[in-house]
Amino acid sequence: ICTLTRCRTRDSYDRLNELAVGWNWLVHRRGPGTSNIAEAGGFARSSQAPDARPDLQFHFVPVQLDDHGKHRLDGDGYTVHACVLRPKSRGRLRLASASAGDKVLIEANYLSDSEGHDLRGMIEGVRMSREILAQAAFDPYRGDERIPGAKAQSDAEITDFIRTKAETIYHPIGTCRMGTDDAAVVDPQLRVRGVDGLRVVDASVMPCLISGNTNAPTNMIAERAANLILGGNGHASSSSAHPPRR
Repeated sequence: ICTLTRCRTRDSYDRLNELAVGWNWLVHRRGPGTSNIAEAGGFARSSQAPDARPDLQFHFVPVQLDDHGKHRLDGDGYTVHACVLRPKSRGRLRLASASAGDKVLIEANYLSDSEGHDLRGMIEGVRMSREILAQAAFDPYRGDERIPGAKAQSDAEITDFIRTKAETIYHPIGTCRMGTDDAAVVDPQLRVRGVDGLRVVDASVMPCLISGNTNAPTNMIAERAANLILGGNGHASSSSAHPPRR
């Protein structure tokens, strides 16, 4: 969920200066064009964290970002994106028809866990985002809070905001869950149950979401699958045929 704040200072990245920003980056490798958008990140523990592991992740963005950036917002500002790690809500993916060319039906089911774990985590994420942005380091830049707005203070008001604005952060997993039970799609060797000669090797085999981005673990799943296909035991080889990677 995103918390947007207007900025009191001027930013050179606007409609009039986009060409200048592009030129400055192409020629000098300087200016707003050098940003990777997610300028900083952080992890924190909410009050409901079951152990020492963080259960909230934050991304700090030097622009006003709403609805995945689909809508351009006037003015300068910055955004904090908060998400719940290891969410308990579960979505569903279904076939739209028997045609392989038809898009699948995705039911995200955000904030649907019966215990309300994910919603409570998001409420704390919004409050932590505000606490971070209220620190003295932001005093020279902080304007008014645009989303959800200063009037949203109670849990009920923040809940309304979250249910309206909750979105994906592009790390879905689990549609071909690995396991040994009857409901698992692939076995621990990534072989599709009941189908000969077919493996699934991507983030969909993860049985639960990890505490962060899925790219690196997916690469390791692929490394493991390659070793299995080659007939290895799953351990990294130091032989000349498979030199260690550096």
